[in-house]
Amino acid sequence: QVQLTESGGGFVQAGGSLALSCAASGSIFGVDVMAWFREAPGTGRELVATITPGGQTKYADSVKGRFTISRDDAKLTVSLQMSSLKPEDTAVYYCTQHLRASTSGWRDYWGQGTQVTVSS
Repeated sequence: QVQLTESGGGFVQAGGSLALSCAASGSIFGVDVMAWFREAPGTGRELVATITPGGQTKYADSVKGRFTISRDDAKLTVSLQMSSLKPEDTAVYYCTQHLRASTSGWRDYWGQGTQVTVSS
């Protein structure tokens, strides 16, 4: 059974930094795109950043220049380094990885979500 486990997050003052990490475990035979989403109260889930197997990255305009996504395929891990944090970055952050598991074909797997709270 494939699981994505997130770590990091927490409480930080505006202007501070936080790092999130997300590791996949289980019988995995392939890995494709990895990404981070976030969901603030009263809003829908928003795409924050993506990274392809080749290392190409894309960011939401709201986080460009402040967030950096990276991946380590050997560890099946995707990370999100967040700096210059703003109160509007407050949300639950979810990682997702497009994986091929032994029991199924390619599909998206999601982490459990981790809270990031930025105070003004």
